This record gives sequence, C-alpha cells and structure tokens, in this order.
Amino acid sequence: MEYQEKKRWLFLGLPFTFTKYTIGEEVITIRSGLLNTRENDCYMYKVQDVELEVSFIERICGLGTVVCFTGDTTHPTLRIEHIKNSKEIKNYILKESEEARRKRRTLNTLDIGSGPLDDADL
Repeated sequence: MEYQEKKRWLFLGLPFTFTKYTIGEEVITIRSGLLNTRENDCYMYKVQDVELEVSFIERICGLGTVVCFTGDTTHPTLRIEHIKNSKEIKNYILKESEEARRKRRTLNTLDIGSGPLDDADL
C-alpha cells in the first residue's frame, strides 16, 4: 500500500502548493518546488517515533500534520504538513516503520548517560 498526498493550503484545504508526499512501505519521499525541485527520501526503518498535530484551522478543513522523528541526518524531524487522512497515515507509518526495523533486524538503543566503567563496576 502506498499513500500519495499533497501539501494543502489551510484556506479550504486546497492543494495549490508544489509539495508532494509519497509514503510507501520502504521509503518516505518529499518532493517540493516548481522550477527548482528538491526531493528528499527517508527510509522507514529510520523512523523512531511519529506524532500527529492538528490545529484548530486544520481540524475545520479536515487536515493534519504528521511529524516523524527519525535517525536521518538531513531531516531529523520530518514534517508532512497539512494533509488529508493524517491519522490514517500516521498509523500506517508507525506500523510500517516497525515492520521495516524487524525486516532489517535493527535495534533502537538509548544512551541514558552511563559513564565510563572503572574496575569497581566490573
């Protein structure tokens, strides 16, 4: 399954911007621009957490913003702004990112501030 959405204006949710989001099983792609285009990809296995933001105006227009916290160097915080079906897409990204990590056998670890070991700790 793959989602394709366009960034929309907050005015009536009209898709008059030049940003297109493609969310697939392996990669999230953001393509923006009219004359000078920029395309940025993020692998699903790098997505660590997902958040849904819906402002009052977005709620009126039926839109939302999905924020992905990733381990990607170019976009540590990936924002998929003003899209329809935002809750469904957020749940899809959560499910597919977990599945991609299982396929690649990657493990997320957190450094909780453990200091260097000395002889007394061994």
